[in-house]
Amino acid sequence: MRRIEIERDGIEAARTAVRRFLPEDDAEINRIVRGIVDDVRRRGDEALLELGRKFDAPGLACLAVSQEEWDRACEALEPGVAEALDAAYRAVAAFHEPQRRSSWLTVAEGEVKGQILRPLDRVGVYVPGGRAEYPSSVIMTAGPASVAGVPEIVLCTPARRDGTIPSSVLYAARIAGVRSVFKVGGAQAVAAMAFGTDTVPRVDKIVGPGNSYVCAAKKLLWGVADMDMIAGPSEVCVVADETATAEYVAADLLTQAEHDPECAAYLITPCAPLADEVERCLARQMARLARQETIRSALDAQGAIVITRSLSEAIEVANVCAPEHLALMVREPMALLSSVRHAGAVILGHWTPQSAGDYVAGPSHVLPTGGTARFWSPLNVDTFTKKTSFIGYDAAALKRQAPTMIRLAEAEGFDAHAAAAVLRLDAGADR
Repeated sequence: MRRIEIERDGIEAARTAVRRFLPEDDAEINRIVRGIVDDVRRRGDEALLELGRKFDAPGLACLAVSQEEWDRACEALEPGVAEALDAAYRAVAAFHEPQRRSSWLTVAEGEVKGQILRPLDRVGVYVPGGRAEYPSSVIMTAGPASVAGVPEIVLCTPARRDGTIPSSVLYAARIAGVRSVFKVGGAQAVAAMAFGTDTVPRVDKIVGPGNSYVCAAKKLLWGVADMDMIAGPSEVCVVADETATAEYVAADLLTQAEHDPECAAYLITPCAPLADEVERCLARQMARLARQETIRSALDAQGAIVITRSLSEAIEVANVCAPEHLALMVREPMALLSSVRHAGAVILGHWTPQSAGDYVAGPSHVLPTGGTARFWSPLNVDTFTKKTSFIGYDAAALKRQAPTMIRLAEAEGFDAHAAAAVLRLDAGADR
């Protein structure tokens, strides 16, 4: 991991070390994705089956998971895993329930104004697959959609080589309110849900994490359907003081680094001795982990330790990072929380591992990455709702407001706008 000491290297070096951006567009990836999207738009299910056989399951014969297959998978799941997924879903539902909002209106002086809040009609969830299983991502995406009241949730995920979907994923889909599951992965899944095919229904919004090809497809098709966000590789930033336990800090840095060689892990601390001990702990812990090569690549390329001159300066640098996960391993984490301006999720204190946020705490773990926490929020109930405003005037209210309408319409050169108000005023005068 790189090591930056602000006293020696300057504050700008620290900011540069932790400043993250979403991956730049790759011309070759964009070319491939555009070809896939065009193919799915033209040939629908036929293209999906061909691509599925090419990339996922050579013997893929059917896109939809049948009810019988779904039932068998749920029955085959180990009881302990089912109980854990049940608990995770209950936590997600309980956390997101208070986010639900109602339509509202005000009535005053002849004016009616308000807003209608409605859940989206149909949402598509994308969950990666292939060599790993991600039932937690099903719960963290479909769960808030269910709480929001979305009546139809569909799931696309790539089939394994044998043409099946993991039992854990199908069980998570069932408890989270997913209505249909399709064996479609990659950019073609985004295209299928955006355009619709004979088998895969067209959706209003697509959510969920994915690789570079999925992200490129989301960018390309944003507007055909709405998208949640463009997510890059995972990242964790730990702000720690002298009270932090080096073993815990190292363990949390490793949680995100094990995802992918492009992931990032940062330690920002005013305590140089802690930083020294964390480096030693990282080496010891990494040696015991199955994905140590992935972790080592991530830490070598994107890892950094920043030694600040104060705890307040550490928070300042963390806000520049705007990380996906920000852990506050300090004596009084709540005292620092109000100083955090940009983070996808904040993990408080020494006893809260990154794993809690990823699995059981309740907030969706679909979070903004690459510094986009400056303007994007985590997946939540509002992600799955839309708002419609309404207004209504009586004659007296129109008379009171019309002069302003007319002045503004004439200032912008729109005579028809002005006339729409004048006609009603004249009609009212004749009555």
